[in-house]
Amino acid sequence: MPTFPQGAVDVVDAPGAQAAARTLEATREVAVDLEADAMHAFRARLCFLQLGTDSEVFLFDTLAPGVDARLLAPLMVDPERTKYFHAAQGDLQYLAEAGVRVQGLFDTHRAATLLGWPKVGLADIARERLGVELPKEHQQSDFSLRPLPPGMRDYIANDVRYLCELGRQVREECRKADILEEVLLDCARMCEEAAVRPDVGADFKPKLPRSGLSPAQVTLATAVAHALHRKRLEWAEKANVPMGRMLSAMAIADIAVKLPTNPKELARAAGVRGSFVREHGDEVLAIVREWVEKGRRGELKPERESKDGRDPNRRKREEALKTFRSAKAAERKVTPSVVLTNPLMDALASTPPRTLEEFSQVPWFGEKRVRLYGAELLTLLAQYPVSV
Repeated sequence: MPTFPQGAVDVVDAPGAQAAARTLEATREVAVDLEADAMHAFRARLCFLQLGTDSEVFLFDTLAPGVDARLLAPLMVDPERTKYFHAAQGDLQYLAEAGVRVQGLFDTHRAATLLGWPKVGLADIARERLGVELPKEHQQSDFSLRPLPPGMRDYIANDVRYLCELGRQVREECRKADILEEVLLDCARMCEEAAVRPDVGADFKPKLPRSGLSPAQVTLATAVAHALHRKRLEWAEKANVPMGRMLSAMAIADIAVKLPTNPKELARAAGVRGSFVREHGDEVLAIVREWVEKGRRGELKPERESKDGRDPNRRKREEALKTFRSAKAAERKVTPSVVLTNPLMDALASTPPRTLEEFSQVPWFGEKRVRLYGAELLTLLAQYPVSV
């Protein structure tokens, strides 16, 4: 049974951060996790950066003056040193925003998913592989609290305490299953694509019913939903709370469809709290009235998807690739995403390569996929040439 580091080092000032960074320079493998206050603030901040080795755990308090995540940039960007994360995508964005890019990633969550394991949570894997129980009660806690309560401190330390050993075991399982190259390519893609987090609410799309609404009702509901979303961003930023806590996407959709005319009707909308109605109900009802009136005056125009440049064969390529992926996955006894990840499916459907050389140029496709699938995919995609 492997041994694991005991306790944790609190990194709370500039000298401590510099000393910890120097210690970590010697490691070839490091476990990484971070905590933010995403459940408690309008725009989340990086609150802790946890790093673990086989002998030590460091808790970098990134809210403390002088504790700068960029001190770890040389370690993080070195592709020769393995960084074990679990579910890294969001963490990579926080790090990118802090000026830290990652190479040499091995994401145990992504690897377990490609292995087809039925349970891929960190606690599940730790229990299955190491017999360790990781508590979950602090997953939605406010990590900006200072001083951090002892239970929360133990929780964030445990997220990296066992991760180096787990990472090695999961990596070995990938090697045994002959999918290690595919996993590493997907991890490299995640690192390359990680960017600063988008503006809060920038990707909002109303989730309206797929049936039961006329085109005019869909147009009106969409307009109301976007207007409510813009307003909830104002309210949430002023109150410094997550936008979903101010008004959920479910509540926005229900209001946009039902179009309440008074506070009682608004209070019956899904997910709308009485306190919200009392504080913001008049503004919500005014927004609804404004857009209903615009609809009556014929001022709303439905959003139309531009068909300019639309490739009629793209959908056929997508379906053919799905069939191909499923068949090859069954042959290899692997998950379909090992054969072709969703980003690769999208890339091949959008711009189908015409030669094996072009396949080798597709980002994150890899030599192994060219060897295993290149010739067949050339023949398959040639049946549905790009046509505009």
